[in-house]
Amino acid sequence: MEPFLDNSLFRNVYCYLSDSSSRCDTHVWGAGFLPGGWEWLAYAITGLAIIVMIVSGFLTSVLLYIWAERRLVGRFQSRRGPNRWGPFGLLTPVADAFKNMFKEDVVPAAADRLLFNVAPVVMVIPVFLIFTVIPFGSGTFLADLNIGVLFAIAVTSATTLAILMAGWGSGSRFGMFGGARAVAMLISYEIPMVIAVVGVVLLAGSVSMGGVVAAQNLPFALVQPLGALVFLIASTAEINRTPFDTTEAESELVAGYMTEYSSMKFGLFYLAEFGAAVASSAVFVTLFLGGWRGFDWLPSQVWFFIKLAVMLFISTWMRSSWPRMRIDQIMALAWKALFELTLVNLVAMAILVAIFWDPDLGAVPVEKLWIMTGINWGVFVVSIFAVGRLLGPKRHPTARTERVAAVYPPPATDTQAEGAE
Repeated sequence: MEPFLDNSLFRNVYCYLSDSSSRCDTHVWGAGFLPGGWEWLAYAITGLAIIVMIVSGFLTSVLLYIWAERRLVGRFQSRRGPNRWGPFGLLTPVADAFKNMFKEDVVPAAADRLLFNVAPVVMVIPVFLIFTVIPFGSGTFLADLNIGVLFAIAVTSATTLAILMAGWGSGSRFGMFGGARAVAMLISYEIPMVIAVVGVVLLAGSVSMGGVVAAQNLPFALVQPLGALVFLIASTAEINRTPFDTTEAESELVAGYMTEYSSMKFGLFYLAEFGAAVASSAVFVTLFLGGWRGFDWLPSQVWFFIKLAVMLFISTWMRSSWPRMRIDQIMALAWKALFELTLVNLVAMAILVAIFWDPDLGAVPVEKLWIMTGINWGVFVVSIFAVGRLLGPKRHPTARTERVAAVYPPPATDTQAEGAE
């Protein structure tokens, strides 16, 4: 029981129910409502209460993000956005949820009913599981696993299986095309994303989410900008957000793997998509932006949610600004750019950590982190320039000369003038 009391969420509830632990100060928490011998019930109630808090907070954050993205996209496109249901349209996501609940649930005759019905559940469960290892503040988490980073990566890989199940189980050619695209794209981007996380683990010396946050005396996005950029791009592709939304591609595949879904099955996919955006931003904040760490004049939980809101705004900005990429462009970016960039980042981080690591401190000293930051920014600029030259548009050496000649034709010679006459 004692290790769980490091979690402030657990301690705040458990110590009100039972004061059996020496770490429960009765002057602060009270004498405990349950009598001695009922600690097991206090433990069960506390665990259930924390789960309800996490799930309710997640659903509320997703609804707020759906509303905020619609409002922001409306601003980007010079229109109002949702403004009918509730003040400023705040109840629009709730109205959409009720609308989906009362729609007819249609299952195609050619569908594999087991896969078709299970796929939405498999899609949404991993999003909930990611938040179990995210530290929202100092001592504010559901579980501080010593392999929290590996757990988050392993859980996110299940979404690829869910999309494939949905595409194959629907018995639709559009769904099958969307599922096939998803398998190729998501696996391709999962490789550079994982390698980018290895650079974080090397620098932090820990695979725990809490350990990574504690090691960020400087945000890792500053120390290793190449790894942060690759992780941001790859995670955007993993959650099927623009410009990587070819698995849905409304203009090409109707709705991709979701084409045959309706009612709350479609609603679960919709929830999983926006929930994955929130979860991906939360993981990025934890791994690269210092998590809940900030100045003391604001609570740590507030700092975490401020950083999360900034990352969600950037995600919405990207969705509103960039067009969808072709599937060949997406695959080329994964294998010809991001994969090589992560290898460069990994080699650079391995060399720098081997040079600057302090075994007595168990980390890289802050003053040496600044030196690593300067070196890595040089590596970042050179690598991005090299990849840009490699993947940039290729022009024929005479293309500019021919284009200039077409706009400004040379004056005709006397012989050409006489021939024209």
